[in-house]
Order: sequence, then structure tokens, then C-alpha cells
Amino acid sequence: MSLTPVLTKRFGTAQPWKIENYERLDGYAGLRQALTLLPDELIALVKDSNLRGRGGAGFPTGMKWQFIPQPKAGEPSKPHYVVINADEGEPGTCRDLPLMMNDPHSMIEGIIIACYAVRAEYAFVYIRGEAVHAIRRVVGAVNEARAKGYLGKNVLGSGFDCEIVVHAGAGAYICGEETALLDSLEGRRGQPRLKPPFPATNGLYDAPTVVNNVGTLASVPYIVLGGADWYKALGPEGSPGTSIYSLSGRVANPGQYEAPMGTTLRELIGLAGGMSRGKDLKFWTPGGASCPLLTTEHLDLPLDFDSVVKAGSMNGTSAVMIFDEDDCVVRAVKKWSEFFEHESCGKCTPCREGTYWYVGIYDRLENGEGTEEDLDTLLDLSDNILGRSFCALGDGATSSVSSSIKYFRDEYLAHVEGHGCPHTATRTLAGAH
Repeated sequence: MSLTPVLTKRFGTAQPWKIENYERLDGYAGLRQALTLLPDELIALVKDSNLRGRGGAGFPTGMKWQFIPQPKAGEPSKPHYVVINADEGEPGTCRDLPLMMNDPHSMIEGIIIACYAVRAEYAFVYIRGEAVHAIRRVVGAVNEARAKGYLGKNVLGSGFDCEIVVHAGAGAYICGEETALLDSLEGRRGQPRLKPPFPATNGLYDAPTVVNNVGTLASVPYIVLGGADWYKALGPEGSPGTSIYSLSGRVANPGQYEAPMGTTLRELIGLAGGMSRGKDLKFWTPGGASCPLLTTEHLDLPLDFDSVVKAGSMNGTSAVMIFDEDDCVVRAVKKWSEFFEHESCGKCTPCREGTYWYVGIYDRLENGEGTEEDLDTLLDLSDNILGRSFCALGDGATSSVSSSIKYFRDEYLAHVEGHGCPHTATRTLAGAH
């Protein structure tokens, strides 16, 4: 298939993270164009493009910006903030870090444009603490942008002030949940807040706040330069634009592949050189460990927000983990359940206790002590977690459990009847961590 890179067009060039190289390839031209528009015109442009958030939920970006309340003349107002969720930590998800490493200025330019649109003077980039190299690169890019006049007082002589603060998190997956991230930014323990109120009105420091993902904001400069119609032509009607699909597991060439939204797994596997061991596909995730599994029957499913939901899963972060016929689905789900149990913040009982019981049951199944009743218990646990946990972490933990039993109940029963995993000990599991 023929691909024209957008988000990754600077990847592979000489030091693409340097501002000089960024400027040579349309860098900050989008910002200059944005500053000629009124903030409301800019919001309308992004809304018309139908850019949807790349962080997992796929919420329309322009609509999120529009939710920020603007004060009426003569009324006191709170400051507005833009917060960038770069706390990438879910198994299989590795899209934001390559963007920040290779092309941090695209995110920074998008941040400045977003700040101008929602009338914010401060933005905060919250990066997972283990990503030391990405943190250093983003800090360096922020300093370069400030030195060139793209940040600070009176940006490019426009009268608009903007500053970016880069914050290193402490490595808690729960801080990928936007309100837990805000609590962490404020110096508190990262735990989700009750909603409503929503961040749009009561976010960082109880002020109106936009929370966007790295890939979302990196798309904004291209939309400003190319226009809404150009962007909508890149993908299907409900999910326009391109996405960086992160392929891991049993493919010949794992990595990041930019393709239009709506690209199928069959096409992505072709881009990645095919299956790595010559084995047939068995199961895969379209958007990370928190999304329901799919199977070979979904090979030609368009990977966009709406189509994947109709198929019973989620596009999520486009983290595509691929497993072949020699991989054990029970073992994979056990690994993911251990992750969710470890990362549960403990604030609510369904998630805290439910993920703990998941791990215990999967240990029994793998060790040859499982029973058929354990399958019913897993489904019952899932029913009691889904929709009852305080935030989406609990819901995400149920996804692989319920979907794997739906599609691979026979393999679970083989663990029970065979007193352990029927796969030989020499076979290793790809992509489970």
C-alpha cells in the first residue's frame, strides 16, 4: 500500500529533534498561520477537521477545546491551562515516546496553538518518569523554542504569552487517567477524581483545563496548514487523519507504522514483513492491553474508532500486539492481569479486589489447579468490576479476561482438564509484558 507520512514525515532525517531541521520542514509555519486567526476561528477549524483524541477514548478535540468557558466582558476569570498526557505506560503502547524522541517540536507547536485557541498562558507536559531520554529531549526542544521566540512573552510579536513546563511523573500507570494526572501535577497522590465536575471547568488548580494526548496535539499544526478538508480526506469520515500504529509481538519487523485511520490488520502485518515465525495469527489487541481481544476473523476490520467499537473492542492507543497459534491466550491475559493488579491505585473496591482475584485464579489455571468453576468466577468478577470501578482502569482490566473467554473458552478448559498450560515450556510468549 502507498503511504504518505504526516506525523512521521521528519523521522529518519538528520537530527529531526533539532529546531533548525524542524523549521526546514514547515516547522512553526502552522503556529504563524494560527496567530493570524482569532482563537474561536482556530477552535472551529480543529472542530471541523473532526480530529479525535489519540489517547484512547477518541473524543473530538475541537469539542473539548470548545468546552473551556470563556469569561464575559468585565467578569473576573480563572486562568486556563493546557495539560499534555505523555504518561505512556500500558503494555504494548509505544507511540508517544517515538514522537517525543524524534519530533518533539511538532508536539510543542501543537501545544502553543492549543494554548492560543483556549486562551491559556501555561501548559504542562506530564511525561512518565522512566522515559528519561524523552524528558531530556522535550526539555531541550522547549528551550530551543523559547530561544527562537516561539515561547515566552509576546510570542512572535502577537501579544500572546505562552510558557511550557515539563514535569516528570513517578511511574504510576494510574496517572494516565486525566484527573489522576492532574492530582499528581498538583503534588498529591495520583488518584482519579470524581466526575463531574470535569477538567474543562475544574481541572488543574480548580481552573478550566484542556487535557490532550501527545499525538493529538502533534496533529494540530498539520491541520492548521493543510486545512480541515485536507485532513478529513486522509481517513474515513468518522475517524479522519493518520495514526501511528505500534506493532509488537509475532511480526517480522515490530515498530511504529503511520497509516491512515481505517487501515486493516492484514495491511499492517504486510507493512511489518508478515508473521515472524511463519505461524498463523491467533489473537491480537487493536489498542493495548485494556482493549478486548480480537481474532483472525477480524483481520480485515478497519482500524478506526467507530469500526472497532462495532466489532466489540476499542481502537485505544493503536497498540497492536500480535500473537500466533503457538502462544497461550491464558498466559497472556494472566500477565496483563498482573499488570493491572499491580497498577491499581486501590481507591475503589471493585478494581482493587477484583484484579487481585484475577491474578489468583490465573495462577491456579497456569499451575494446574484450576477448575471449570474458575471460568464462571472470572466472568462474575468482570461483571462486578465493569462499570462499577471509579475510573477506566478497572474497566480496562476486564477487557482481555472477558473477550479471551468468549473466543478461547476451549483453551481455558484445556488448562483445567490438562492440569496446566497445554503449550510446551519451550514456547515463549511475545508481547505480554
